[in-house]
Amino acid sequence: MIVLGAGAGGLAAACVAASEGLRTLLLEKTELAGGTTATSGGMIWIPANPKMKAAGFEDSVAAARTYLERCAPLSGGTELREAFLARGPEAIAYLEERTALRLRPVVSYPDYYPDLPGATLGGRVLEPVPFDARELGAHFDRLRWPIAEMMLFGGMMVERAELPHFRNVFRSARSAARVARLVAEYALQRLAAPRGTRLVLGNALVARLLKSALDLGVELRFGVAAKRLLMESGRVTGVETEAGKLSVIRGVVLATGGFSHDAQLRAQLLPPSASAVSPVCASNAGDGVRLGFAAGAKLGERNAQNAFWTPLSCFRREDGSQGVFAHTITDRGKPGIIAVNAAGERFASEALSYHEFALAMLRSPGAVPAFLLCDRKSLWQYGLGAVRPIALSLSRHKARGYLVEGRTIGELAANLRIDAAGLERTVARYNEDARRGMDTAFGIGNNVYQRFLGDRDQQPNPCMRPIETVPFYAIRLYPSDLGTAAGLLTNEQAQVLDGSGRPIAGLHACGNDMNSIFEGAYPGPGITLGPALTFGYIAARQLAATDAPG
Repeated sequence: MIVLGAGAGGLAAACVAASEGLRTLLLEKTELAGGTTATSGGMIWIPANPKMKAAGFEDSVAAARTYLERCAPLSGGTELREAFLARGPEAIAYLEERTALRLRPVVSYPDYYPDLPGATLGGRVLEPVPFDARELGAHFDRLRWPIAEMMLFGGMMVERAELPHFRNVFRSARSAARVARLVAEYALQRLAAPRGTRLVLGNALVARLLKSALDLGVELRFGVAAKRLLMESGRVTGVETEAGKLSVIRGVVLATGGFSHDAQLRAQLLPPSASAVSPVCASNAGDGVRLGFAAGAKLGERNAQNAFWTPLSCFRREDGSQGVFAHTITDRGKPGIIAVNAAGERFASEALSYHEFALAMLRSPGAVPAFLLCDRKSLWQYGLGAVRPIALSLSRHKARGYLVEGRTIGELAANLRIDAAGLERTVARYNEDARRGMDTAFGIGNNVYQRFLGDRDQQPNPCMRPIETVPFYAIRLYPSDLGTAAGLLTNEQAQVLDGSGRPIAGLHACGNDMNSIFEGAYPGPGITLGPALTFGYIAARQLAATDAPG
């Protein structure tokens, strides 16, 4: 079997195939493993997963089905979704039994529409257990680094549960001790490595799968791009690369990460107001989708959205490179932080899921760009995009135009070139609401997910606090894709389908090369990686169980 792409789906497929006894070759066109997974939060959404009950959560396939019917209605059949619900827990159990993958339930991460029937408040999402990169040996150099702005001190990764300790380091002896221990451990790690060796989030997920692939004997070739699929009598028989042709007996799995950086497909399938800048790995340029097209495959055309969305801010690093910051959970929804359009008016609850918030930007007049603003107190405590909390100097961000400052709300509006009177009215109304703890405009903080994004120490509403400590600050936000949802049509065995709906023999797809089983809806954290692992597993098991042709 040949797998194209070394993200979560591709690595999972390769590991399962090798575990099932297939000689497995994984081709990655870049020099590094991980793709967008390596820079992601590493969340994996698997309803009714085997770890939920031990964590105190009750769930069922029926409850998940009810939830999805409400928040992610389908335009066609349910076979793929049912396969995911039925086999997702099976895939996780298999991978944990036969590979180095180790996951744990996130007990306090609600589904994104928590008031809908069938939603859960935690446990459906799994995260990788921290991994010691020294176990990879020399292959640690093959692991894609996290985004620089998501690390501390030039290379230290931090878990979500540790972030509050860093915010409270000067206010809590317990937090100060925890941070001191983490920093000391990191300093020791840097004596022998170019960055911290304690890996968490998506980097840990990729590292665990990469370690597994190596242990299982998967042949890994980096810097090798597939030019075309070889076909014979309607069956995929191999892959052609710059170096030559590679024959395959069982089949090929496409797992190249979607088309986020394919300008032609973006222009065809995504709204024109969406930012061309994306936090997705630059190598995700539609390779798998286009290889599928050449073999007779078709793209999903009935999605509610052809991409998953997030608000994004852009900046220049000291070396002149383009930096991007996806505003998922770190600042939006925190007390004293609001988003406004060019008229200086709020247009949505800031604590919506990143997908829903970016959709609100796309749908609201004057909200591209939008402006995320706060006062000095909130900037110090929570940060704002690439401006980290407890930042001792803001000069670099201000000098490059990323962070805009004003001594008054009116001056901030003038510096942003937005309506000053409108912004002053908006802030006045917000401040009045914040003192009462009730948002009369958009109801921020009115459900458990929105309160989860806030600060539980801020009461009565963890998402609201008056904006009044001078000076005031803002950054510009743009709606950007967090990955593409439109992909190749497949069946429940992850087999790619032709224009007549028949499987193309020897061709499978998973991850963002496969059309989203949620058709562009975003039910909860990890709804790309959960299906990627599941259908990578399904594809490999199906190929391993199929008799070799001839």
